[in-house]
Amino acid sequence: MQISKGVEWAAHAAVMMIALPEGRGLKAEALARYHEVPTAYMAKQLQALSKAGIVQSSRGAHGGYRLARPATDITLWDITAAIEGHGPVFRCTEIRQNGPCGLKRKDCKNPCQIASAFAVAERAFRDSLKTVTLADLGMQVLQGSRPGHLSDVGNWLDSETMPLSDKT
Repeated sequence: MQISKGVEWAAHAAVMMIALPEGRGLKAEALARYHEVPTAYMAKQLQALSKAGIVQSSRGAHGGYRLARPATDITLWDITAAIEGHGPVFRCTEIRQNGPCGLKRKDCKNPCQIASAFAVAERAFRDSLKTVTLADLGMQVLQGSRPGHLSDVGNWLDSETMPLSDKT
């Protein structure tokens, strides 16, 4: 399975939002600048997170993004599904029915063993992502940070966060 850069960027942006003070948000431009990624693409990921109810947005001069619910209630699967969708990664095309020795449709009542194996793997992948919350990731970031890094991030947040307007 390959996960798009958008999932990575959305997850990093969401983890950054854990530290936002109440009533404050970050603009897509600020998050893009912080991670050195294209603003338009970061904005696209944030819009997908907003549509999924993971972040809330406010428009206007005092607009920005913040988490829509507690970090303990948002999983990596929530973020992945918001960006990639809920559909399966593997889609069986019944190739076993093709070619000179292909099976007849009536002989394919049971799912293809290959499709079944991929389905089991995908369930395990999704179940694993459902166990990791943003709060878990935030704690890991705190524990893995070098001395001074957290104060650098805090100073950056102080300079970049905006009080949110009531416009959504």
